[in-house]
Amino acid sequence: MFKRILVAIDGSRTSQRALQTAIDLAATHGAVLQPYYVVESGPLYMDVPGYDPSSLHTSLMEQGATLAREAADAMKARGVTGEVVTVEATASDDVATLIVEAANTFNADVLVMGTHGRKGFQRLIVGSIAEQCLRQATLPVLLIPSAAGGDTAEKSDAP
Repeated sequence: MFKRILVAIDGSRTSQRALQTAIDLAATHGAVLQPYYVVESGPLYMDVPGYDPSSLHTSLMEQGATLAREAADAMKARGVTGEVVTVEATASDDVATLIVEAANTFNADVLVMGTHGRKGFQRLIVGSIAEQCLRQATLPVLLIPSAAGGDTAEKSDAP
Protein backbone atom coordinates (compact mmCIF):
# COMPACT_ATOMS: atom_id res chain seq x y z
CA MET A 1 0.00 0.00 0.00
CA PHE A 2 2.67 2.53 0.99
CA LYS A 3 5.80 2.56 -1.17
CA ARG A 4 7.10 6.08 -0.44
CA ILE A 5 6.77 7.68 2.98
CA LEU A 6 7.85 11.15 4.07
CA VAL A 7 8.10 11.85 7.80
CA ALA A 8 8.61 15.35 9.18
CA ILE A 9 11.07 15.40 12.09
CA ASP A 10 12.01 18.16 14.52
CA GLY A 11 13.72 16.40 17.43
CA SER A 12 10.73 16.45 19.80
CA ARG A 13 9.42 13.30 21.50
CA THR A 14 6.34 13.42 19.31
CA SER A 15 8.55 13.66 16.23
CA GLN A 16 10.57 10.68 17.44
CA ARG A 17 7.32 8.70 17.76
CA ALA A 18 6.32 9.77 14.26
CA LEU A 19 9.72 8.64 12.94
CA GLN A 20 9.35 5.27 14.66
CA THR A 21 5.86 4.85 13.21
CA ALA A 22 7.14 5.75 9.75
CA ILE A 23 9.99 3.26 10.09
CA ASP A 24 7.51 0.58 11.17
CA LEU A 25 5.30 1.35 8.16
CA ALA A 26 8.26 1.35 5.79
CA ALA A 27 9.57 -1.95 7.16
CA THR A 28 6.12 -3.56 6.95
CA HIS A 29 5.39 -2.34 3.41
CA GLY A 30 8.92 -2.43 1.99
CA ALA A 31 8.68 1.31 1.44
CA VAL A 32 11.33 3.95 0.91
CA LEU A 33 11.40 6.47 3.75
CA GLN A 34 12.44 10.11 3.64
CA PRO A 35 12.80 11.83 7.02
CA TYR A 36 12.57 15.59 6.44
CA TYR A 37 13.95 18.28 8.76
CA VAL A 38 13.44 22.01 8.26
CA VAL A 39 15.93 24.44 9.80
CA GLU A 40 13.74 27.43 10.58
CA SER A 41 15.17 30.91 10.23
CA GLY A 42 13.93 33.00 13.09
CA PRO A 43 14.34 36.75 13.31
CA LEU A 44 18.03 37.53 13.20
CA TYR A 45 18.05 40.75 15.26
CA MET A 46 21.31 41.96 13.80
CA ASP A 47 21.29 45.18 15.81
CA VAL A 48 21.02 43.63 19.28
CA PRO A 49 24.32 44.11 21.14
CA GLY A 50 26.02 40.83 22.03
CA TYR A 51 23.70 38.71 19.89
CA ASP A 52 25.35 36.55 17.25
CA PRO A 53 22.70 35.07 14.91
CA SER A 54 25.28 32.77 13.35
CA SER A 55 25.55 30.79 16.60
CA LEU A 56 21.81 30.06 16.55
CA HIS A 57 21.99 29.04 12.90
CA THR A 58 25.00 26.80 13.60
CA SER A 59 23.17 25.19 16.52
CA LEU A 60 20.09 24.46 14.40
CA MET A 61 22.23 22.99 11.61
CA GLU A 62 24.05 20.79 14.15
CA GLN A 63 20.70 19.62 15.52
CA GLY A 64 19.63 18.76 11.97
CA ALA A 65 22.82 16.79 11.37
CA THR A 66 22.35 14.89 14.64
CA LEU A 67 18.71 14.11 13.82
CA ALA A 68 19.74 12.96 10.34
CA ARG A 69 22.34 10.56 11.78
CA GLU A 70 19.90 9.20 14.35
CA ALA A 71 17.17 8.72 11.74
CA ALA A 72 19.58 7.03 9.32
CA ASP A 73 20.81 4.69 12.08
CA ALA A 74 17.24 3.79 13.10
CA MET A 75 16.32 3.13 9.47
CA LYS A 76 19.41 0.99 8.90
CA ALA A 77 18.67 -1.06 12.04
CA ARG A 78 15.28 -1.99 10.57
CA GLY A 79 16.51 -2.47 7.01
CA VAL A 80 14.60 0.56 5.73
CA THR A 81 16.02 2.41 2.75
CA GLY A 82 15.86 6.11 2.09
CA GLU A 83 17.64 9.38 2.59
CA VAL A 84 17.27 12.00 5.30
CA VAL A 85 16.76 15.50 3.87
CA THR A 86 17.56 18.70 5.73
CA VAL A 87 16.51 22.04 4.27
CA GLU A 88 16.91 25.62 5.40
CA ALA A 89 13.80 27.78 5.45
CA THR A 90 14.11 31.44 4.69
CA ALA A 91 12.31 33.98 6.83
CA SER A 92 9.52 34.13 4.24
CA ASP A 93 9.07 30.35 3.94
CA ASP A 94 6.10 28.59 5.50
CA VAL A 95 7.29 25.35 7.11
CA ALA A 96 4.01 23.52 6.48
CA THR A 97 4.17 24.42 2.79
CA LEU A 98 7.78 23.23 2.59
CA ILE A 99 6.80 19.88 4.13
CA VAL A 100 3.83 19.36 1.83
CA GLU A 101 5.87 20.37 -1.23
CA ALA A 102 8.63 17.95 -0.18
CA ALA A 103 6.09 15.14 0.15
CA ASN A 104 4.76 15.94 -3.33
CA THR A 105 8.26 16.18 -4.85
CA PHE A 106 9.17 12.83 -3.24
CA ASN A 107 5.91 11.37 -4.63
CA ALA A 108 5.05 10.18 -1.14
CA ASP A 109 2.06 7.93 -0.64
CA VAL A 110 1.66 9.20 2.92
CA LEU A 111 3.00 12.01 5.09
CA VAL A 112 3.68 11.07 8.71
CA MET A 113 4.16 13.71 11.39
CA GLY A 114 3.67 14.34 15.07
CA THR A 115 1.27 16.80 16.58
CA HIS A 116 1.92 18.43 19.93
CA GLY A 117 -1.72 18.56 20.94
CA ARG A 118 -1.83 22.24 21.85
CA LYS A 119 -5.25 23.54 22.79
CA GLY A 120 -7.01 26.82 23.34
CA PHE A 121 -5.01 30.02 23.49
CA GLN A 122 -1.64 28.29 23.06
CA ARG A 123 -2.85 26.71 19.79
CA LEU A 124 -4.23 30.02 18.62
CA ILE A 125 -0.95 31.82 19.28
CA VAL A 126 1.54 29.09 18.37
CA GLY A 127 -0.47 27.47 15.59
CA SER A 128 -0.01 23.98 14.35
CA ILE A 129 2.27 23.02 11.50
CA ALA A 130 0.63 19.59 11.50
CA GLU A 131 -2.81 21.15 11.09
CA GLN A 132 -1.57 23.41 8.30
CA CYS A 133 -0.04 20.40 6.51
CA LEU A 134 -3.27 18.48 6.90
CA ARG A 135 -5.22 21.34 5.31
CA GLN A 136 -2.78 21.77 2.40
CA ALA A 137 -2.00 18.14 1.61
CA THR A 138 -3.49 16.21 -1.27
CA LEU A 139 -2.09 12.92 0.03
CA PRO A 140 -2.99 10.97 3.18
CA VAL A 141 -1.52 12.41 6.38
CA LEU A 142 -0.92 10.22 9.42
CA LEU A 143 -0.77 12.35 12.57
CA ILE A 144 0.86 10.90 15.68
CA PRO A 145 -0.55 12.63 18.78
CA SER A 146 1.69 13.75 21.61
CA ALA A 147 0.08 11.18 23.93
CA ALA A 148 0.79 8.24 21.60
CA GLY A 149 3.32 5.75 22.87
CA GLY A 150 3.92 7.58 26.15
CA ASP A 151 5.16 5.41 28.95
CA THR A 152 3.22 4.86 32.15
CA ALA A 153 5.21 7.47 34.08
CA GLU A 154 4.32 10.16 31.56
CA LYS A 155 0.64 9.26 31.69
CA SER A 156 0.49 9.12 35.48
CA ASP A 157 1.93 12.64 35.75
CA ALA A 158 -0.93 14.09 33.73
CA PRO A 159 -3.62 15.98 35.69
